[in-house]
Amino acid sequence: MNKNLLSILILGLLVVNIILTSIMMFSVTGASKKTSKLVTDIASVLRLELGDEEAETKAVPLSQTEVYNISDSMTVTLRNGEDGNTHYCMVSVALSINTKADGYKEFGSSEVMSSYEPLITGEIINIIGNYTMDELKTREKEAEAKQEILHRIQSMFESEFIYNVSFSDIKFQ
Repeated sequence: MNKNLLSILILGLLVVNIILTSIMMFSVTGASKKTSKLVTDIASVLRLELGDEEAETKAVPLSQTEVYNISDSMTVTLRNGEDGNTHYCMVSVALSINTKADGYKEFGSSEVMSSYEPLITGEIINIIGNYTMDELKTREKEAEAKQEILHRIQSMFESEFIYNVSFSDIKFQ
C-alpha cells in the first residue's frame, strides 16, 4: 500500500512538472521572438547588415555595368592630422554606372559624363579633403568617403544610375 501511494505521489509531481515546464517554455519562446524582432528592427533602422556586408551595394549584373574613369588622377590636400603636418593624397577614381537605370540615357554617355567631370572632381576633392591621412588609411573611413561621394554625385544628377565609387589607385604622402 505504501508503494502504491508513493507511486501516485511521484506521478502527480511528474504531471505538475510537465505542466510547469510547458508553461515556462511557451513564455520564454514568446519573449525570445519579441527580442529577436526588436533587434532586427533596430538593425534595419541603423542600416546594419546582420550577415553579408556587401549586400548594401545594389546587385547590378556585370552585363549592365559600364565603368567611367575620371581622366586624371587627383592630388588632394588632406586635413592636418595629429602630427600637425600637411599630407596629400593622390587618387584615381572610377564610377560604376548601371546602363539600365533611370538617368543613364540622359547623363550616362561618356561625352556627357566628361562634360560634368569638373563638377564631379570638385565634389570628390571636397569630400576627400575633409579626412586626415590616418583616417583614409582605415577601411571604414575610406568606405565612408566613397559612400559620401556616391551620395553627392547621385544628388547632383538626381538619379541613381551611378551606383558605386571605386578608388583604383590611392597614394599618401
